[in-house]
Amino acid sequence: MNTCQNFPKSRVKTGLEVFLEKSLYKKFSGKKVGLLCNQASINTEFKPAFVIFKELFGKNFKVIFSPQHGLFSEKQANMIGSPDEVEPITQVKVHSLYGPRLEPEKEILDEVDVIFVDLQDVGCRVYTFIWTLYLLMKACEKQGKEVIILDRPNPIGKEVEGPLLEEKFFSFIGLYSLPLRHGLTIGETALLFQKNVFKNLEIKIIKMENYRKEYFFCDTGSVWIPPSPNVPTWKTTLFYPGMVLLEGTNLSEGRGTTLPFQLFGAPYLKKIYEKLENFQKKFANFGVFLRPVIFEPWFDKWKGKRCYGFQIHLKNFRKFKPVEFALYLLKEIKETCEEFEFLPPPYEFEEKLKPIEILIGNKEVLNWLINGEKFDLQNSLYYNLKNYLEDVKQVKLYPSDD
Repeated sequence: MNTCQNFPKSRVKTGLEVFLEKSLYKKFSGKKVGLLCNQASINTEFKPAFVIFKELFGKNFKVIFSPQHGLFSEKQANMIGSPDEVEPITQVKVHSLYGPRLEPEKEILDEVDVIFVDLQDVGCRVYTFIWTLYLLMKACEKQGKEVIILDRPNPIGKEVEGPLLEEKFFSFIGLYSLPLRHGLTIGETALLFQKNVFKNLEIKIIKMENYRKEYFFCDTGSVWIPPSPNVPTWKTTLFYPGMVLLEGTNLSEGRGTTLPFQLFGAPYLKKIYEKLENFQKKFANFGVFLRPVIFEPWFDKWKGKRCYGFQIHLKNFRKFKPVEFALYLLKEIKETCEEFEFLPPPYEFEEKLKPIEILIGNKEVLNWLINGEKFDLQNSLYYNLKNYLEDVKQVKLYPSDD
């Protein structure tokens, strides 16, 4: 995997840092505030945002909202909720937005005047943080509450890969038509939602400084704090937009190992080892090397079972197309291994549609993968995104090379 070379002359400052350094918090003196955040919401001294907010606003800091995985990112995935509680350091109540509910009730919003959002997203439509934000924006528009986004980097840069999510597949991993790899910061995503859905919502973005759209996380000079248990390093985000599709299958996507989304396998992949060289050659043009491994997950799919699989090594992470790679990988395994299966629901609170259907979210791509129908996948992944790319130009907050 190549190294980062775009180090800025000055380190990128997150929205939280700008908010503090420019004393923007003084504009909210006397207001009752809430904060949507988790353990990755920190300043340069690793102080949690909720501790900072308690110091800034005192008794007017009324509530912490937590996303999927909990305030301290300790909960595993797929409908493993986190409870309401009292945060032990600040003694501020935590209102969970994953488990007891998915959006805040009127009663809790009545306690605040403005809600701040400081979340580290991973740049993929399936990652639920932006949908917690979406539902928060929906509730705040209805109740007339102001929303302030403290922006953070998209760790996988500005590149975009489809397919675009179709409305028939909307769920908690997609409530608006985004491509799988959307190329936006969380602040830009919020502006897109406001522009096209929540037009009466009062919203403000505290922009980053020294940030460019083409930066990957390692270009920012920042330290990665895991926003969820299975995204332990920023490099995990390079694989996630594609390998997350394996969650809809009986392949292990590496949960229960130290390399989630970089490892994949199953007991039945042993037969692929018999024609290993041919299998590796098929994927060489994706800029990867598939190193054969054997692993035993200690939780999740195939727990305690001997899995034959691969670790994905990238030759150039800036050119890697994770969605395209994963789709061709799934198609190859499906056509090679009769034991391969798509899993049934429920998945992320969806009871009717299969997980793979809401993960991919596009009928033509699903028919190509599941039914073997002929289809121009390149068109869906790249060329069919022109309208989306035009739309997001209007919410672009940062300079880039194009």
